[in-house]
Amino acid sequence: MEEYLKDISDGKLYSSNDMVKVGCHDCKGCSACCCDMGESILLDPMDVWRLERNLGQSFEQLLSGAIDLHVEDGLILPNLKMAPSATGPKCSFLNEEGRCSIHGFRPGICRLFPLGRNYEGEKLSYFLLTDACPAKNKSKMKVSKWLEMDGVKDYEHFLVKWHSLTKSLRQTMQNYNEEEAKRKNMLFLQMFYFTPVQQENFYDGFYERLEQFERR
Repeated sequence: MEEYLKDISDGKLYSSNDMVKVGCHDCKGCSACCCDMGESILLDPMDVWRLERNLGQSFEQLLSGAIDLHVEDGLILPNLKMAPSATGPKCSFLNEEGRCSIHGFRPGICRLFPLGRNYEGEKLSYFLLTDACPAKNKSKMKVSKWLEMDGVKDYEHFLVKWHSLTKSLRQTMQNYNEEEAKRKNMLFLQMFYFTPVQQENFYDGFYERLEQFERR
């Protein structure tokens, strides 16, 4: 494991079949991980697809409310927006009771916390962020159960492909002039976010888009 991971984790890597101490007893009203997160809750195409379907909103409508766009290493990506409140910035989807109003279809990064993802080639593993969650007496849970995602292996395969694509784009963006970077970003956003996947199986639509994008 890289040195920086050793500094923020328990020094172990976990698979989706491993047990890890993350169970926070349904948070019991704690919303610490939903507040003052800046632009860190990045949304991948599956996150947006699930939000669109469950909220009945287009990507453009989400952008006018709970989602922002920001630039990260030259690549434009969407993220959950923090809304101002009396106690400080909090997720736009956090209700007055301090509970997640989209819990059943919350983004992958939200499902993951307090775990992080570690990518090594085609392999995805997880690490536990120490001291990230203030809940006491956490219980052990299997990573796959904690994620609450059907077909975890399919989901992980998608994440690896998405990570590879965005990592490659960040690297190549550094070599583009302003006009080329703008064109590539617009194509990227159009194909993976603005144009909704119509297939009932998200992965079918995603891999079709990925193949088309990589040819252009």
